[in-house]
Amino acid sequence: MKTLDIKAVRAFVLIADLHSFTRAAEALDSTQSGVSLLLKRLEQKLGRRLIERTPRLIRLSAEGVQFLDKARVLIEAHDRAVDAAPVERRRLVIGMSHQLIGAELPAMLTRLNQQDPALTVELRVAGSNEVLKVYDEGALDAAIVLQQDDQRRNGEQLFKEPFGWIASANWERRSDEPLRLATQGETCSLRAMAVRALDNAGIAWTEVFVGKGAAIVGAAALAGLAVAVLARRAAPSGTIDVGPKLGLPILPAPDVKLYSSVTDARARAALRTVGAALRAGVG
Repeated sequence: MKTLDIKAVRAFVLIADLHSFTRAAEALDSTQSGVSLLLKRLEQKLGRRLIERTPRLIRLSAEGVQFLDKARVLIEAHDRAVDAAPVERRRLVIGMSHQLIGAELPAMLTRLNQQDPALTVELRVAGSNEVLKVYDEGALDAAIVLQQDDQRRNGEQLFKEPFGWIASANWERRSDEPLRLATQGETCSLRAMAVRALDNAGIAWTEVFVGKGAAIVGAAALAGLAVAVLARRAAPSGTIDVGPKLGLPILPAPDVKLYSSVTDARARAALRTVGAALRAGVG
């Protein structure tokens, strides 16, 4: 009778969900080599190749696809058995920049719930400056924000977030008019970043739509009103980055930083999972 290492099974599921050995290692608070070794031992125990790995691609093999659902059931049963005693409920309040809300959010929330069903996650989404203000007031356990400078040095740098000039797939710029922009208004640091890049490149622009939040300016871009400066993960379906096509300047990639006041293991594990999922969504 084969006995499987539950940590190895958990590593396999994380690799499958996050499409990355590195991100899986972060979620497990391990190393890439450690996760690779766990997967190797699991494959040897099962006598199957579960993951097909190339320099540019990580995907499940046919046998990996078949094993994935069984692996989830095994982990769930294991966790129920281990956590037979009632677990104290814990609330974790996270503030996050709206530019970081992308298609990976549902999978991230699923992973958090599977990891700790007794953890209530409260996610507050706003602009980075507003999130930091609320965090400084003590109303958040953690803040995940975009920063274009290093004035605050006590945060953990997670990665750099690529931005693009986002417009509807069939959007065309008229040669006789300035570049039409959808922005979040003059107080927005991302707007300042965009217009500075355009001014330095000698490209005329005009602001034709102002809205608050990535979803709002993204909707304006999708509607064909203008070009919006958005994190690529926040770009709505049906839009593309028209920067290369129009010869627009390459935008800086702001730092994504985590500020946290939590010290307990459960909350820190949840934040590792969030960080790993966000890194996996960088495009």
